[in-house]
This record gives sequence, structure tokens and C-alpha cells, in this order.
Amino acid sequence: MTVKPLADRVLIKPLEAAEKMKGGIIIPDTAKEKPQEGKVIAVGPGEPGEENTMSVKVGDKVLYAKYAGTEIQLDGEDHIIMPESDILAIIE
Repeated sequence: MTVKPLADRVLIKPLEAAEKMKGGIIIPDTAKEKPQEGKVIAVGPGEPGEENTMSVKVGDKVLYAKYAGTEIQLDGEDHIIMPESDILAIIE
């Protein structure tokens, strides 16, 4: 399935949360923090009537707000679609 975000929306695939802590303790799925990093999969064209001012591009690794966006399933994988304003930083 192909999803094309509209306006200033961005489609992100969250990166997996760490399985182990530094001390080697395995963290069960129920105790894992919700991931806040992801890879940009698709980017909308920007707000209508405004010059394209989208700061992120496909392939960028980003940091986003903890409870940002709407979670969706695409081809059996978790994704999040959110406004660009919920993205806090591009990770280089």
C-alpha cells in the first residue's frame, strides 16, 4: 500500500526500542518506552498557498514528540503520520 501525506504531514517508521539495558537486563515489551526516533518514509507538499518550506526529506532520521501523530499499520508494520511541527529535530 502506498500512502502520500497531504499538506505538512510526514510519514515516519519508528525505530525499534532497545531490547537490553546497559547492564544486560532484557526489557519486556510491556515495559519498553515508546520510541521517539524514526525514519522519514514520505513527506507532504507543505501547506497550500505557501512556498514549500518542509524541513525534512525522505530518509532523514528524526526525533519527534513522545505522543505525536496517529499510529497506522502499513503492510503489517507500524508507522506514524504527523504534522511536521511535531518533529523536534533531524538526527545526523
